[in-house]
Amino acid sequence: MFRLSIRNFFLASLLASCALLPARAQLLNFLQPADPSYLNAEPLSITLEGWSYPYPVTMLQLALEGETVRMAYMDVRPKNPNGQTLLLLHDQYFSSDYWAQTLRTLSDYGYRLVVPDQVGFGRSSKPEMQYRFGLQAQATLRLLDHLQIPQVAVIGHGMGGMLAVHFARRYSERVSALVLENPMGLEDYATLPPVSTEPMARQNMLLTPAHYRRELKAQFATWRPPFERYVEQFARLQLSSEYPRHAQVAARTQQMILEGPILNEMPRLLAPTLLIIGLKDRTVPGQRYYPADVIKGYGDFSKLGKDAQARIPGAQLRELPDVGHTPHLEDPEYFIALLTDFLYGKKP
Repeated sequence: MFRLSIRNFFLASLLASCALLPARAQLLNFLQPADPSYLNAEPLSITLEGWSYPYPVTMLQLALEGETVRMAYMDVRPKNPNGQTLLLLHDQYFSSDYWAQTLRTLSDYGYRLVVPDQVGFGRSSKPEMQYRFGLQAQATLRLLDHLQIPQVAVIGHGMGGMLAVHFARRYSERVSALVLENPMGLEDYATLPPVSTEPMARQNMLLTPAHYRRELKAQFATWRPPFERYVEQFARLQLSSEYPRHAQVAARTQQMILEGPILNEMPRLLAPTLLIIGLKDRTVPGQRYYPADVIKGYGDFSKLGKDAQARIPGAQLRELPDVGHTPHLEDPEYFIALLTDFLYGKKP
């Protein structure tokens, strides 16, 4: 009884001292450690040297828009091949290392896995050029040609889902199946007010790790400690002297998303298609550049997934009610189960 009274007295005093702010939020702030700032962390270069990837990274040299660039990729070969190769395409907020758990499991199941960092992202080159999905699809095709892989099943997440659609439309004979995980581009971004690249780049320069963490948290239904890794990557990159170029390239790739519609491409897809949709996702590309009232009504994946299924001939839809933008991180076991069930029997 005495211990209970002391505990009650402590909590009452704590809440009384925080009367100027919401009591519950103050209590949580008191009980939880502060988020790391990374002010004394080791900087990362613009191509993330020193950042760990789950498998060895190889570079492919390419000529794009008159520039020589390097495309980083992982080529994960299983011990017991099942005859299928999967091409995994990452989202705009991430590099290909975020597929780590997915890669380990799928490799154990016998899949060969080709996992690039698109040009402008991750360990790949960051040229200051006009980014277009057609150009990224072309670079991805060159990678498959370099590896002498005739056909793949394509898995695209977020921005990578948009690229997957463009790739499947241009090179349909190379795609045996298509999996779109909360893809961007399921609504018309041309209805958003245009924002030019330079203001975007200036706003990117003003980002802090706290701002970036808040953006990422909004994409997840439940934020967990392992996800802090992606904030750390951004924060350490921001400490680099090369960060201004990264901020510029990030603005240009953002324009690629806003200006690379796939709505009219989806009805023309030929490959068997699976949509895996986290229903709590409300992600809108470039949302940091718009006031909240401007993007209100956009990014409702509980509706967008169904609309996409109706547009894509024969598409299957699997909805995850308690998941946000990144099902393969938020519910990895169920994501793998949905993916492998769909891919079973779809050999090239």
